[in-house]
Amino acid sequence: MERDQHYRIAGSNPYRIRLYLYCLQHYISMTITDQKKALRTRIKTQRDAINLDYKFAYDASICEALFTLIAARNCAVVHAYIPMGNEIDIRPLLAKLVANKITVVTPKTLKNRQLEHLVLDSLEHLESGVYGTSHPKNGIVFNGALDLVIVPGLAFDSENYRLGYGGGYYDTFLAEHPTAFTVGIAYPFQHINSVPKEAHDACLDKLLVLE
Repeated sequence: MERDQHYRIAGSNPYRIRLYLYCLQHYISMTITDQKKALRTRIKTQRDAINLDYKFAYDASICEALFTLIAARNCAVVHAYIPMGNEIDIRPLLAKLVANKITVVTPKTLKNRQLEHLVLDSLEHLESGVYGTSHPKNGIVFNGALDLVIVPGLAFDSENYRLGYGGGYYDTFLAEHPTAFTVGIAYPFQHINSVPKEAHDACLDKLLVLE
């Protein structure tokens, strides 16, 4: 009865229809925002509590799996994050790629959801950026095509959607590189059935998680 009444009120004129739909969309959007916020808090708490011996061994295995994937795809240019906090430490992989003459491109975080992409020549030549990030010091800007992108995230689901940190940087970046093969990496507790999704959220090509 109440729902039918809403429809009658909304249907009385086009303005009310638009207003009703706007309010409904805003309500749903706020609900998804709240869901994302709660999930980020939960995953960060779990990641902060991870056993360090387990983390060291797991991170090393992820690096091996990534290198195998990169070699199998004959990648010449790989875009990868430089880990911060308790993210999966892929620095050994980055060093190995550089040593094998594979071009490694890493992001520098800018304002307005933009990233500048810099060539990494050594992990010894980094400087601190915003939000706890780091990037190559005096790095050469790379504007070419990317073969593979290693995408950070807090949670990933069975459809390879990801939950990031909330800045929207990678969603914007990945939309600008639709031909790059995208792969997320995660600890088992970061792999969940479904993450809260919005229209702008990127779906990855592959997720590497070791059970």
